[in-house]
Amino acid sequence: MRSNRARVRATLVAATLVVPLTLTACGGDDDAPSPAGAGLPQGDDPVDLDPADFTASSDNPYFPLEPGRQWTYRETDKSGTSLKVVVTVTTETHEVANGVVARVVRDTVTEDGEIVEDTFDWYAQDGEGNVWYLGEDTAELEDGEIATREGSFEAGVDGALPGIIMPAEPEAGLSYRQEYYEGEAEDNGAVLALGQQADTAHGPFDDVLLTADTITLEPDVLEYKLYAPGVGLVLTLDISGGGGREELVATKLIDDATARAAGTAPLGTPYQ
Repeated sequence: MRSNRARVRATLVAATLVVPLTLTACGGDDDAPSPAGAGLPQGDDPVDLDPADFTASSDNPYFPLEPGRQWTYRETDKSGTSLKVVVTVTTETHEVANGVVARVVRDTVTEDGEIVEDTFDWYAQDGEGNVWYLGEDTAELEDGEIATREGSFEAGVDGALPGIIMPAEPEAGLSYRQEYYEGEAEDNGAVLALGQQADTAHGPFDDVLLTADTITLEPDVLEYKLYAPGVGLVLTLDISGGGGREELVATKLIDDATARAAGTAPLGTPYQ
């Protein structure tokens, strides 16, 4: 999952994001009751998932997984380098080591037309509507060759645990583990607010969900993500630990042949 690659400073008003100041405490008084869904996995909590309770499709409005759906993002880092990010929901599935059959989503990053990072992410939705993140097969490339596979993990292998990428019923204050592979991938998410606004190259969005992503292994990193209903991720802002912005440029449905190729072509290989 690319949750850690893009990082923007904390001047959110100038970054076309409207966030109430009361959110600085993650939305609520200290005595406020726990939000619904507070039983989602945290840290290295073990989970016992029933594969029969999962589907490789997702109708979660903030994280739809329609085969053939493709999003294109423009990512700009703090030095001004521009990257193109293409995320494709493929027609393919992958049976994860813990038995859950997941949707394969391909995430390809290019710089000046050359692939620099390529990933197969695996997602599935449970019966309650939570979308789980079950692992990734990822590669970073240099001069057209794979330089490292660091960051790859699979739930059920070597102690790796799945996590939540999108809760069924997001509510301010809700927190959850996104992934856990000790010493390699320890990411967390928290819902800050609903009903927000975001402005991107693809247009303005209302009724947006705002989350905060953190990394246990990199405590200085904080990333805000904004999700529009029926669309998914539309904007990522680095608040701490970097200085970048990733925004939605376009979204479309591609043909089955291309969606299939996205899920089968080897990492580092163009598929369209």
